[in-house]
Amino acid sequence: MGFPDQAFFDALNTSALAVEQANTLPPLCYTDAAFYEFEKEAVFNHEWLCVGRASWVAKPGDFFSTEIIGEPLLIARNAKNEIKAMSAVCQHRAMLVAEGAGNARAFLCPYHHWTYSLDGELIGAPAMEKTEGFDKKDFCLPTLQVELWQGFIFVNFDPLAPPLAPRLAAIDKVVANYRMDIAEGPRPEPGTRYDWNWKVMFENNNDGYHANKLHMGPLHDFVPSALASFPDDLPDDTAGYYRFNGTTHPDAAFNVTQKTVFPIFPALTEEERNRMLFVNLPPTLSLVINADMILFMILRADSAETHIMDQGVLMAPGAMKDKMYYKRLEMTLNSVSEIVAQDLHVDKQVQVGLRSRYAVRGRYSWQEQAQQSFNHWLVQRYLAAHGQRTATLRSIPITAVA
Repeated sequence: MGFPDQAFFDALNTSALAVEQANTLPPLCYTDAAFYEFEKEAVFNHEWLCVGRASWVAKPGDFFSTEIIGEPLLIARNAKNEIKAMSAVCQHRAMLVAEGAGNARAFLCPYHHWTYSLDGELIGAPAMEKTEGFDKKDFCLPTLQVELWQGFIFVNFDPLAPPLAPRLAAIDKVVANYRMDIAEGPRPEPGTRYDWNWKVMFENNNDGYHANKLHMGPLHDFVPSALASFPDDLPDDTAGYYRFNGTTHPDAAFNVTQKTVFPIFPALTEEERNRMLFVNLPPTLSLVINADMILFMILRADSAETHIMDQGVLMAPGAMKDKMYYKRLEMTLNSVSEIVAQDLHVDKQVQVGLRSRYAVRGRYSWQEQAQQSFNHWLVQRYLAAHGQRTATLRSIPITAVA
Protein backbone atom coordinates (compact mmCIF):
# COMPACT_ATOMS: atom_id res chain seq x y z
CA MET A 1 0.00 0.00 0.00
CA GLY A 2 1.28 3.47 -0.87
CA PHE A 3 1.70 6.28 1.61
CA PRO A 4 -1.66 7.77 2.75
CA ASP A 5 -2.88 10.76 0.75
CA GLN A 6 -3.94 14.22 1.95
CA ALA A 7 -7.59 13.13 2.29
CA PHE A 8 -6.51 10.47 4.79
CA PHE A 9 -4.80 13.05 7.01
CA ASP A 10 -7.66 15.53 6.66
CA ALA A 11 -10.05 12.85 7.93
CA LEU A 12 -7.91 12.11 11.00
CA ASN A 13 -9.36 15.16 12.72
CA THR A 14 -12.61 13.29 13.32
CA SER A 15 -10.79 10.94 15.72
CA ALA A 16 -9.84 13.90 17.93
CA LEU A 17 -13.37 15.29 18.28
CA ALA A 18 -15.33 15.01 21.52
CA VAL A 19 -16.06 11.39 22.38
CA GLU A 20 -19.74 11.80 21.43
CA GLN A 21 -18.68 12.79 17.91
CA ALA A 22 -15.39 11.02 17.32
CA ASN A 23 -14.52 8.13 15.03
CA THR A 24 -11.93 5.49 15.76
CA LEU A 25 -8.61 5.77 13.96
CA PRO A 26 -8.42 4.33 10.42
CA PRO A 27 -7.47 0.63 10.40
CA LEU A 28 -4.45 1.47 8.24
CA CYS A 29 -2.86 3.15 11.30
CA TYR A 30 -2.52 -0.31 12.88
CA THR A 31 -1.48 -2.45 9.91
CA ASP A 32 0.44 -0.52 7.27
CA ALA A 33 4.25 -0.69 7.15
CA ALA A 34 4.58 2.68 5.40
CA PHE A 35 2.42 4.34 8.05
CA TYR A 36 4.53 2.75 10.80
CA GLU A 37 7.66 4.29 9.26
CA PHE A 38 5.88 7.65 9.26
CA GLU A 39 4.78 7.06 12.87
CA LYS A 40 8.34 6.48 13.98
CA GLU A 41 9.17 10.02 12.92
CA ALA A 42 5.85 11.52 14.03
CA VAL A 43 5.92 9.98 17.52
CA PHE A 44 8.87 7.87 18.58
CA ASN A 45 11.74 10.00 17.31
CA HIS A 46 10.66 13.05 19.34
CA GLU A 47 8.61 11.85 22.34
CA TRP A 48 9.77 10.72 25.76
CA LEU A 49 9.90 6.92 25.89
CA CYS A 50 9.79 4.89 29.09
CA VAL A 51 12.48 2.20 29.20
CA GLY A 52 12.43 0.97 32.81
CA ARG A 53 12.83 1.84 36.49
CA ALA A 54 15.68 3.70 38.13
CA SER A 55 15.91 0.84 40.64
CA TRP A 56 17.09 -1.43 37.81
CA VAL A 57 20.35 0.54 37.79
CA ALA A 58 20.64 1.13 41.51
CA LYS A 59 24.42 1.48 41.83
CA PRO A 60 27.31 2.68 39.64
CA GLY A 61 28.10 0.17 36.91
CA ASP A 62 24.59 -1.30 36.82
CA PHE A 63 23.15 -1.49 33.31
CA PHE A 64 20.37 -3.06 31.28
CA SER A 65 19.69 -3.32 27.57
CA THR A 66 16.44 -2.69 25.78
CA GLU A 67 15.17 -2.03 22.27
CA ILE A 68 12.47 0.17 20.76
CA ILE A 69 11.59 0.86 17.10
CA GLY A 70 14.54 -1.34 16.15
CA GLU A 71 17.09 0.67 18.15
CA PRO A 72 19.18 -1.34 20.66
CA LEU A 73 19.85 0.79 23.74
CA LEU A 74 21.95 0.61 26.90
CA ILE A 75 20.85 2.25 30.14
CA ALA A 76 23.61 2.56 32.74
CA ARG A 77 24.48 4.35 35.97
CA ASN A 78 27.90 5.97 35.69
CA ALA A 79 30.58 6.63 38.28
CA LYS A 80 28.99 10.01 39.08
CA ASN A 81 25.74 8.19 39.97
CA GLU A 82 24.01 9.60 36.87
CA ILE A 83 21.72 7.51 34.67
CA LYS A 84 22.91 7.53 31.06
CA ALA A 85 21.20 6.22 27.91
CA MET A 86 23.16 5.34 24.80
CA SER A 87 23.09 3.26 21.66
CA ALA A 88 24.28 -0.31 22.17
CA VAL A 89 25.76 -0.37 18.66
CA CYS A 90 29.57 -0.45 18.46
CA GLN A 91 30.78 2.38 16.24
CA HIS A 92 33.30 0.06 14.58
CA ARG A 93 31.35 -2.75 12.90
CA ALA A 94 27.89 -2.45 14.50
CA MET A 95 28.19 -5.35 16.96
CA LEU A 96 26.16 -4.86 20.14
CA VAL A 97 28.56 -3.92 22.91
CA ALA A 98 26.39 -5.42 25.68
CA GLU A 99 23.26 -7.49 26.09
CA GLY A 100 20.98 -8.36 28.99
CA ALA A 101 21.69 -6.70 32.33
CA GLY A 102 24.45 -6.66 34.92
CA ASN A 103 27.19 -4.55 36.42
CA ALA A 104 30.29 -3.45 34.52
CA ARG A 105 33.20 -1.03 34.80
CA ALA A 106 33.03 -0.49 31.02
CA PHE A 107 31.42 -2.00 27.93
CA LEU A 108 33.72 -4.28 25.94
CA CYS A 109 32.58 -5.08 22.42
CA PRO A 110 33.11 -8.86 22.14
CA TYR A 111 33.89 -8.67 18.41
CA HIS A 112 37.10 -6.58 18.28
CA HIS A 113 37.36 -5.40 21.90
CA TRP A 114 36.61 -1.75 21.39
CA THR A 115 35.89 -0.48 24.89
CA TYR A 116 33.40 2.18 25.98
CA SER A 117 32.99 3.93 29.31
CA LEU A 118 29.70 3.95 31.23
CA ASP A 119 29.11 7.36 29.58
CA GLY A 120 29.54 5.87 26.10
CA GLU A 121 32.99 7.35 25.43
CA LEU A 122 35.37 5.20 23.39
CA ILE A 123 38.32 4.55 25.70
CA GLY A 124 40.00 1.62 23.95
CA ALA A 125 40.45 0.62 20.30
CA PRO A 126 43.17 -2.02 19.78
CA ALA A 127 45.51 -1.90 16.77
CA MET A 128 44.08 1.32 15.37
CA GLU A 129 47.37 3.25 15.55
CA LYS A 130 48.00 2.88 11.79
CA THR A 131 44.53 4.11 10.81
CA GLU A 132 44.91 7.58 9.35
CA GLY A 133 42.96 10.39 10.98
CA PHE A 134 41.46 8.11 13.63
CA ASP A 135 40.38 9.88 16.82
CA LYS A 136 38.56 7.96 19.55
CA LYS A 137 36.47 11.06 20.32
CA ASP A 138 34.80 10.68 16.93
CA PHE A 139 33.52 7.17 17.67
CA CYS A 140 31.68 7.43 20.99
CA LEU A 141 28.34 5.69 21.46
CA PRO A 142 25.49 8.08 20.52
CA THR A 143 23.65 9.22 23.66
CA LEU A 144 20.02 10.12 24.33
CA GLN A 145 18.34 12.60 26.63
CA VAL A 146 17.33 11.08 29.99
CA GLU A 147 14.67 12.17 32.43
CA LEU A 148 13.20 10.52 35.54
CA TRP A 149 9.52 10.65 36.41
CA GLN A 150 8.08 8.91 39.48
CA GLY A 151 10.98 6.44 39.48
CA PHE A 152 10.60 5.58 35.78
CA ILE A 153 13.41 6.23 33.29
CA PHE A 154 12.45 8.07 30.11
CA VAL A 155 14.69 8.68 27.10
CA ASN A 156 14.36 10.84 24.01
CA PHE A 157 16.10 10.42 20.65
CA ASP A 158 15.61 14.14 19.97
CA PRO A 159 18.38 16.22 21.60
CA LEU A 160 16.20 19.32 21.29
CA ALA A 161 13.03 17.84 22.79
CA PRO A 162 11.61 19.96 25.62
CA PRO A 163 11.56 18.50 29.16
CA LEU A 164 8.91 15.94 30.08
CA ALA A 165 8.14 16.95 33.68
CA PRO A 166 6.33 20.27 32.98
CA ARG A 167 3.82 18.44 30.77
CA LEU A 168 3.00 15.95 33.52
CA ALA A 169 1.94 18.39 36.24
CA ALA A 170 -1.71 17.32 35.98
CA ILE A 171 -0.73 13.65 36.26
CA ASP A 172 1.56 14.32 39.22
CA LYS A 173 -1.41 15.60 41.20
CA VAL A 174 -3.41 12.39 40.89
CA VAL A 175 -0.51 10.00 41.53
CA ALA A 176 1.18 11.97 44.32
CA ASN A 177 -0.09 9.89 47.24
CA TYR A 178 1.13 6.61 45.73
CA ARG A 179 4.78 7.77 45.94
CA MET A 180 5.79 5.76 42.92
CA ASP A 181 9.28 7.21 43.13
CA ILE A 182 9.99 5.05 46.20
CA ALA A 183 7.63 2.15 45.45
CA GLU A 184 9.29 -1.24 45.15
CA GLY A 185 8.79 -4.46 43.27
CA PRO A 186 10.67 -7.43 41.80
CA ARG A 187 12.62 -6.92 38.58
CA PRO A 188 10.37 -8.05 35.69
CA GLU A 189 11.24 -10.94 33.43
CA PRO A 190 12.40 -10.06 29.88
CA GLY A 191 9.59 -8.60 27.79
CA THR A 192 7.19 -10.62 25.66
CA ARG A 193 6.65 -9.99 21.94
CA TYR A 194 3.04 -9.77 20.76
CA ASP A 195 1.75 -10.01 17.20
CA TRP A 196 -0.36 -6.89 17.13
CA ASN A 197 0.18 -3.15 16.79
CA TRP A 198 1.33 -1.33 19.89
CA LYS A 199 -1.77 0.92 19.80
CA VAL A 200 -4.08 -2.09 20.07
CA MET A 201 -2.41 -3.01 23.35
CA PHE A 202 -2.27 0.59 24.55
CA GLU A 203 -5.97 1.11 23.85
CA ASN A 204 -6.97 -2.07 25.63
CA ASN A 205 -4.90 -1.08 28.66
CA ASN A 206 -6.88 2.15 29.09
CA ASP A 207 -10.32 0.92 28.04
CA GLY A 208 -12.93 0.64 30.78
CA TYR A 209 -15.84 0.03 28.39
CA HIS A 210 -15.00 -3.65 27.92
CA ALA A 211 -14.29 -4.43 31.58
CA ASN A 212 -17.68 -5.73 32.73
CA LYS A 213 -18.33 -7.40 29.39
CA LEU A 214 -15.15 -9.29 28.58
CA HIS A 215 -14.12 -9.79 32.22
CA MET A 216 -17.56 -10.46 33.69
CA GLY A 217 -17.19 -12.43 36.92
CA PRO A 218 -16.00 -12.13 40.53
CA LEU A 219 -12.43 -11.16 39.61
CA HIS A 220 -13.59 -7.91 38.00
CA ASP A 221 -17.22 -7.12 38.85
CA PHE A 222 -16.21 -4.86 41.74
CA VAL A 223 -14.92 -2.28 39.20
CA PRO A 224 -18.09 -1.52 37.21
CA SER A 225 -17.62 0.24 33.89
CA ALA A 226 -20.51 2.54 34.82
CA LEU A 227 -18.41 4.04 37.64
CA ALA A 228 -15.76 5.35 35.23
CA SER A 229 -15.02 9.09 35.30
CA PHE A 230 -12.74 11.25 33.20
CA PRO A 231 -11.05 14.61 33.78
CA ASP A 232 -12.23 17.54 31.68
CA ASP A 233 -9.43 19.98 32.51
CA LEU A 234 -6.26 18.36 31.15
CA PRO A 235 -4.08 20.93 29.36
CA ASP A 236 -3.76 20.56 25.61
CA ASP A 237 -0.01 19.93 25.79
CA THR A 238 -0.25 17.23 28.46
CA ALA A 239 2.08 14.27 28.00
CA GLY A 240 -0.44 11.87 29.53
CA TYR A 241 -4.01 11.31 30.61
CA TYR A 242 -5.95 9.27 33.15
CA ARG A 243 -9.31 7.96 34.23
CA PHE A 244 -10.80 6.96 37.57
CA ASN A 245 -13.01 3.95 38.13
CA GLY A 246 -15.03 3.66 41.29
CA THR A 247 -15.17 0.33 43.14
CA THR A 248 -18.06 -1.31 44.97
CA HIS A 249 -16.04 -1.54 48.19
CA PRO A 250 -12.90 0.11 49.59
CA ASP A 251 -9.43 -1.32 49.04
CA ALA A 252 -10.55 -3.50 46.15
CA ALA A 253 -7.94 -5.59 44.34
CA PHE A 254 -7.70 -8.16 41.54
CA ASN A 255 -7.43 -11.41 43.48
CA VAL A 256 -9.73 -14.10 44.80
CA THR A 257 -10.41 -12.14 48.01
CA GLN A 258 -11.33 -8.96 46.04
CA LYS A 259 -9.40 -7.07 48.76
CA THR A 260 -5.89 -5.73 49.11
CA VAL A 261 -3.33 -8.28 50.33
CA PHE A 262 -0.27 -6.00 50.43
CA PRO A 263 0.26 -2.93 52.63
CA ILE A 264 -1.89 -0.03 51.46
CA PHE A 265 0.00 2.99 50.17
CA PRO A 266 0.10 4.96 53.44
CA ALA A 267 -0.80 8.44 52.17
CA LEU A 268 -4.00 7.48 50.33
CA THR A 269 -7.21 9.36 51.06
CA GLU A 270 -10.54 7.64 51.64
CA GLU A 271 -11.60 8.68 48.15
CA GLU A 272 -8.49 7.09 46.63
CA ARG A 273 -9.14 3.86 48.53
CA ASN A 274 -12.59 3.64 46.93
CA ARG A 275 -11.47 3.82 43.32
CA MET A 276 -8.86 2.62 40.87
CA LEU A 277 -6.69 4.86 38.76
CA PHE A 278 -5.58 4.22 35.17
CA VAL A 279 -2.73 6.43 33.91
CA ASN A 280 -1.26 6.46 30.43
CA LEU A 281 1.83 8.21 29.11
CA PRO A 282 1.90 7.42 25.40
CA PRO A 283 3.53 5.93 23.51
CA THR A 284 5.14 3.62 26.07
CA LEU A 285 3.78 3.57 29.64
CA SER A 286 0.46 2.32 31.04
CA LEU A 287 -0.34 2.09 34.76
CA VAL A 288 -3.15 0.27 36.56
CA ILE A 289 -3.25 1.50 40.15
CA ASN A 290 -5.20 0.32 43.18
CA ALA A 291 -4.73 0.82 46.90
CA ASP A 292 -1.92 -1.70 47.38
CA MET A 293 -0.36 -2.37 43.97
CA ILE A 294 0.64 -0.64 40.75
CA LEU A 295 0.82 -2.70 37.59
CA PHE A 296 3.06 -1.06 34.99
CA MET A 297 3.33 -1.95 31.32
CA ILE A 298 6.10 -0.61 29.11
CA LEU A 299 5.27 -0.96 25.41
CA ARG A 300 8.07 -1.06 22.85
CA ALA A 301 6.95 -0.94 19.21
CA ASP A 302 9.13 -2.90 16.79
CA SER A 303 7.06 -3.15 13.58
CA ALA A 304 3.69 -2.19 12.16
CA GLU A 305 2.08 -5.29 13.64
CA THR A 306 4.31 -6.34 16.54
CA HIS A 307 5.55 -4.90 19.80
CA ILE A 308 7.28 -6.00 23.00
CA MET A 309 5.85 -5.36 26.46
CA ASP A 310 7.68 -5.30 29.79
CA GLN A 311 5.31 -5.81 32.72
CA GLY A 312 5.96 -5.37 36.42
CA VAL A 313 4.40 -4.50 39.77
CA LEU A 314 5.15 -1.92 42.47
CA MET A 315 4.11 -1.84 46.13
CA ALA A 316 4.58 0.40 49.15
CA PRO A 317 8.09 0.42 50.68
CA GLY A 318 8.61 -2.54 52.97
CA ALA A 319 6.04 -4.78 51.29
CA MET A 320 8.72 -7.14 49.97
CA LYS A 321 10.06 -7.78 53.49
CA ASP A 322 6.95 -9.74 54.42
CA LYS A 323 7.87 -13.45 54.46
CA MET A 324 4.58 -14.17 52.66
CA TYR A 325 5.23 -11.53 49.99
CA TYR A 326 5.93 -13.92 47.12
CA LYS A 327 3.03 -16.20 48.09
CA ARG A 328 0.68 -13.22 48.05
CA LEU A 329 2.15 -12.06 44.76
CA GLU A 330 1.72 -15.52 43.24
CA MET A 331 -1.93 -15.57 44.29
CA THR A 332 -2.49 -12.10 42.83
CA LEU A 333 -0.75 -12.81 39.54
CA ASN A 334 -2.61 -16.10 39.12
CA SER A 335 -5.86 -14.16 39.41
CA VAL A 336 -4.68 -11.37 37.12
CA SER A 337 -3.49 -13.92 34.54
CA GLU A 338 -7.10 -14.96 33.89
CA ILE A 339 -8.01 -11.35 33.06
CA VAL A 340 -4.83 -10.86 31.02
CA ALA A 341 -5.52 -13.99 28.96
CA GLN A 342 -8.91 -12.60 27.99
CA ASP A 343 -7.33 -9.29 26.97
CA LEU A 344 -4.57 -10.92 24.95
CA HIS A 345 -7.04 -13.06 23.02
CA VAL A 346 -9.08 -9.99 22.14
CA ASP A 347 -6.00 -7.99 21.14
CA LYS A 348 -4.88 -10.74 18.79
CA GLN A 349 -8.29 -11.00 17.17
CA VAL A 350 -8.65 -7.22 16.88
CA GLN A 351 -5.44 -7.14 14.85
CA VAL A 352 -6.90 -9.81 12.55
CA GLY A 353 -10.04 -7.74 12.18
CA LEU A 354 -8.12 -4.55 11.43
CA ARG A 355 -6.60 -6.22 8.36
CA SER A 356 -10.03 -6.98 6.94
CA ARG A 357 -11.52 -5.09 3.99
CA TYR A 358 -14.62 -4.76 6.17
CA ALA A 359 -12.88 -2.98 9.05
CA VAL A 360 -14.39 0.50 9.44
CA ARG A 361 -13.91 3.58 11.57
CA GLY A 362 -16.23 2.91 14.49
CA ARG A 363 -17.87 5.17 17.09
CA TYR A 364 -17.29 5.48 20.82
CA SER A 365 -19.25 5.01 24.02
CA TRP A 366 -18.91 7.67 26.71
CA GLN A 367 -17.02 5.00 28.68
CA GLU A 368 -14.25 5.21 26.06
CA GLN A 369 -13.24 8.79 26.81
CA ALA A 370 -9.69 7.59 27.44
CA GLN A 371 -9.52 6.37 23.85
CA GLN A 372 -10.45 9.83 22.62
CA SER A 373 -7.72 11.30 24.84
CA PHE A 374 -5.25 8.92 23.21
CA ASN A 375 -6.51 9.88 19.75
CA HIS A 376 -6.17 13.56 20.54
CA TRP A 377 -2.57 13.02 21.60
CA LEU A 378 -1.78 10.98 18.48
CA VAL A 379 -3.59 13.07 15.88
CA GLN A 380 -1.75 16.23 16.95
CA ARG A 381 1.55 14.50 16.25
CA TYR A 382 0.43 12.80 13.05
CA LEU A 383 -0.79 16.06 11.54
CA ALA A 384 2.27 18.03 12.63
CA ALA A 385 4.63 15.45 11.13
CA HIS A 386 2.59 15.23 7.93
CA GLY A 387 2.70 19.01 7.60
CA GLN A 388 6.47 18.99 7.95
CA ARG A 389 6.79 16.12 5.48
CA THR A 390 4.61 17.90 2.95
CA ALA A 391 6.55 21.15 3.31
CA THR A 392 9.83 19.28 2.81
CA LEU A 393 8.57 17.57 -0.35
CA ARG A 394 7.35 20.88 -1.77
CA SER A 395 10.75 22.45 -1.18
CA ILE A 396 12.52 19.80 -3.26
CA PRO A 397 13.03 20.92 -6.90
CA ILE A 398 10.94 18.96 -9.41
CA THR A 399 14.11 17.93 -11.24
CA ALA A 400 15.45 16.41 -8.00
CA VAL A 401 12.24 14.45 -7.42
CA ALA A 402 12.25 13.21 -11.00
